[in-house]
Amino acid sequence: MKLTQLSVFLENRPGRLRELCETLSGEGINITTLSLADTEKFGILRLIVKDVDRARAALGAKGFVVKTSSVLAVEVSDEPGGLARILAVAEKGGLSVEYMYAFTIKSGGRGILVFRFDDTDKAIAALQAAKVNVLSSVDLFARV
Repeated sequence: MKLTQLSVFLENRPGRLRELCETLSGEGINITTLSLADTEKFGILRLIVKDVDRARAALGAKGFVVKTSSVLAVEVSDEPGGLARILAVAEKGGLSVEYMYAFTIKSGGRGILVFRFDDTDKAIAALQAAKVNVLSSVDLFARV
């Protein structure tokens, strides 16, 4: 159920994001989804790729600082209130959302969001108990 996300620290300067993308491209690694947050001096690029170990090694070899963390890919009904229902489950379970971002794909009226919770195992249990579909990496990559 858990997905491994890469977090890459990028200097906020022209060309650095392109260098990262070219590094992954050169290894034949496709970025499935991503989120970029920045400050004045650096950014954090969070991304999901199929071959995490190879991507991490390739980026590390090019001098990128890379960290991994566990996130969840959760199906969310693509309708008003869909996200609110997921957040209500998290709140009832005593969970905090550290951040989230979306996939651009959707299927059958359902979108996919990536969540980073303060307690991933507790989040899986709470979401599954509420009959929320938490996708495995196999399920996720079969859709993209």
